[in-house]
Amino acid sequence: MTAAPFSIDTSKATALMTLRWLDGQITQLSHARLRAACPCSACRAARLGNTITVVEQGVTVVAIEAQGYGVQLVFSDGHDRGVYPWVYLRELDN
Repeated sequence: MTAAPFSIDTSKATALMTLRWLDGQITQLSHARLRAACPCSACRAARLGNTITVVEQGVTVVAIEAQGYGVQLVFSDGHDRGVYPWVYLRELDN
């Protein structure tokens, strides 16, 4: 199991989320990348069915809610269903 990062910073100005992990790794993900990779069941089904909707230009993270094993992200387009496990966030950086 991947441990939580020791810090999470997000910037609306740059639309980037930066996660700093205990092992020294730094993960930087754009808000648009995070929104496009939403792990909720509706978004996963859309990706699997090749019916992906385009992420709105300029989408940003407006809130981060801790969920123990990851974080729930709330986006400026109103989407708030995805809980991003720590391991998934690390994998998105690859």
